[in-house]
Amino acid sequence: MASNIGKNVRIQVFGQSHSAAIGVTIDGIPAGKRIDTDELQAFLDRRAPGRLPWVTPRKEADRVEFLSGLVDGVTCGAPIGAVIANTNTRSSDYARLDRVPRPGHADYVAREKYHGAQDFAGGGHFSGRLTAPLCVAGGIALQLLREEGVRIGAHLARAACIDDACYPLQGITADMLDAAKGKDMPVLDDAAGQAMAQAILAAREACDSVGGVVECAAIGVPVGLGDPMFDGVENVIAKYCFGIPAVKGIEFGVGFEAADLAGSVNNDAYRFENGKVRFESNNAGGALGGISTGEPVVFRLAFKPTPSISGVQHSVNLDTGQNEDLSVRGRHDPCVAVRAVPVVEAVCALALYDMMLESRMR
Repeated sequence: MASNIGKNVRIQVFGQSHSAAIGVTIDGIPAGKRIDTDELQAFLDRRAPGRLPWVTPRKEADRVEFLSGLVDGVTCGAPIGAVIANTNTRSSDYARLDRVPRPGHADYVAREKYHGAQDFAGGGHFSGRLTAPLCVAGGIALQLLREEGVRIGAHLARAACIDDACYPLQGITADMLDAAKGKDMPVLDDAAGQAMAQAILAAREACDSVGGVVECAAIGVPVGLGDPMFDGVENVIAKYCFGIPAVKGIEFGVGFEAADLAGSVNNDAYRFENGKVRFESNNAGGALGGISTGEPVVFRLAFKPTPSISGVQHSVNLDTGQNEDLSVRGRHDPCVAVRAVPVVEAVCALALYDMMLESRMR
């Protein structure tokens, strides 16, 4: 029932879009780990709203404040507690949504589940705003994984039917993973990014929104993480990823394309190189039988179009029992996938770090 996840590193996200603050507790990080809080803040800044014309104009500094778990920047073994203040809320924009639900949002099902007691302002705890504290936990995991030789990166692979370049399934370098991180539009191909930005702005002008795809890769992942069947690498990563609002699908390696390939093409053949087993390809995307292969873990997430649009949509008035049209007010991203890129890196890091700690307990 609570918004928590993790077996060895247990995180719980709390707060609502328009509550006084949002935050996260992180339990299970080993003591003695130094956390670079400046680097963490820079990571959070990549997700923060209100900075670019093609994202929500809601301005939030997203400055993280640690309440516990760190002493002079070093983990002390106690649970880490961190909060981010909400300073730019405008709850009046959501005045009707307790009775007239937004199509594509959780308003109706939340009212049914919580019997009208839900916080509907800004989407409450269903809001993408909750990915900010998720990035606090994931940003810490990214630093800890880097100490282990694991690097993670993501980019906007598709938006408004416009494709970016893709990561190769083999031979991915740290520079490739870092290529999109400093850009306003987090892409590998800047020309594609400019076209995406124009299409996203056009959708906003048309009172509409667009979807997108985020591609993520992790290199340096050792062989042997994960378990068969229900706790495999794909399973664990997918569970974390579906905690991101608007995610509707995931694929690893060649993904759904594998359905159209012959086994002789799809199989990743083995060879010995300098006495070590190597793969000739990585169509599996870094996992076989749920266990990491040592090849790059590569996956893509499909994000639906932002459901909050200012165009007129059909809805119902749950109080009167009448049909009613709705035009959503408020400040929203016309393409949520843009700011989701660091969030995907964060959840990938949390999943892999949790599995890495699990492997050391065997």
